[in-house]
Amino acid sequence: MTQKPVFILAIESSCDDTAAAVLKDDKVLSNVVANQLIHNEFGGVVPELASRAHQQNIVPVIDAALKKANVKKEELSAIAFTQGPGLMGSLLVGSSFAKSLSLALNIPLIAVNHMHAHILAHFINEEGFDKPTFPFLALTISGGHTQIVKVNGFFDMEIIGETTDDAVGEAFDKSAKILGLPYPGGPLVDKKAQLGNPKAFAFTKPKVPGLDFSFSGLKTAILYFIQKKVAENPDFIAQNINDICASIQHTIIEILMDKLKLAVKETGIKQIAIGGGVSANSGIRTTLKEAEKKYGWKTFVPKFEYTTDNAAMIGIVGYQKFLAETFEDATVVSKARIQF
Repeated sequence: MTQKPVFILAIESSCDDTAAAVLKDDKVLSNVVANQLIHNEFGGVVPELASRAHQQNIVPVIDAALKKANVKKEELSAIAFTQGPGLMGSLLVGSSFAKSLSLALNIPLIAVNHMHAHILAHFINEEGFDKPTFPFLALTISGGHTQIVKVNGFFDMEIIGETTDDAVGEAFDKSAKILGLPYPGGPLVDKKAQLGNPKAFAFTKPKVPGLDFSFSGLKTAILYFIQKKVAENPDFIAQNINDICASIQHTIIEILMDKLKLAVKETGIKQIAIGGGVSANSGIRTTLKEAEKKYGWKTFVPKFEYTTDNAAMIGIVGYQKFLAETFEDATVVSKARIQF
C-alpha cells in the first residue's frame, strides 16, 4: 500500500519578507517570496510598515504558491507558520492567516521556530544537495542572529555559542552604512570584497572566551578607522572601497572560522552546516568549502534561495512535525522572542 503524500502549506512572515511555499513530503513544489522595498529609503526595517505590507501581500503570495504548486487548498494536509522569533506585528499577520485557514479547512496547525527552520532547510529534498546526518554543527548567521548549534536530531538542538551583542549581518550592514553604501549593505560589501585585497587593512578581532561571538567592538574599530583615514584624505573611501570591503569581510570570516574550529575541537563533530541570510555571502561559502580539504570537514551549504527568509524552510520543519504529530490549536501565540 502506497503512503498518501503529505502536502504542507508554509507561511513565513517574521520580518520584511512575505513568503509562502507548498511542499509535497520533503520536496518543494513552490516557494514564493514578496520583498518589501519600502524599507530601503529608511535604511532599515520599519516594523509598522512591515506588518502593513504583510497584510497586503499575504493573500496574493499564498494564492501564487498554491497555483504554482498546482495544489488545491482542499488537498492540503496541514498549515505551518513561523511562530517566532521576529517582529511581533509581522508574525501576527502570518499566524492569524494560518489559524484561520487551518480552522476553515479543518486541518492541523503547526508552529515553527524560525531559527530551527534555517538549520533544517538542509533536509529539503533538493537535487545535488546532500543532507547532513546527526549529530552536526550548524552555524546560523543572519541580520538578527549568530549562533553555533549542536544538532542531535530534528527537535533536539543545543546552542553552544552565540553573539553577546550584535549579529554578524548587522556588522556587515553597519560597516556598509559607514562606507556610505545603500541598505541593505551586506550583499554590496560582498560584491566589492571580491574585487579587493583582503589583507589591505588590518582590524583587530575581539577576544571573547569560549564559543561566543562579539561584533560591536569590530564595528566601532571600523568606524574610527574610516573617520581617521577620511580626515587625512577626504577621498579615502572612494579610492579604497574594494580593499576596505575585502578587509572587513576577511576579518568577519576569520572570527566565524576561529569559533567553528574551536567548536569542532570541543565536540569532535566534523559535519558543519550553515544557514541564515549571511550564509549567502560568497566569501563565507568559499572559505567553508576550502575547510573541507584543509581540516577534513564535511560542509553543507544550502541552495541560495533557502538562505534568506523563505517559507520552504518553514515547510520542511512543518513536514517533520506533521510526521511526529506535533500540532497546535488556535490558542497558540506568536512570540517576538522564543525559547530555542
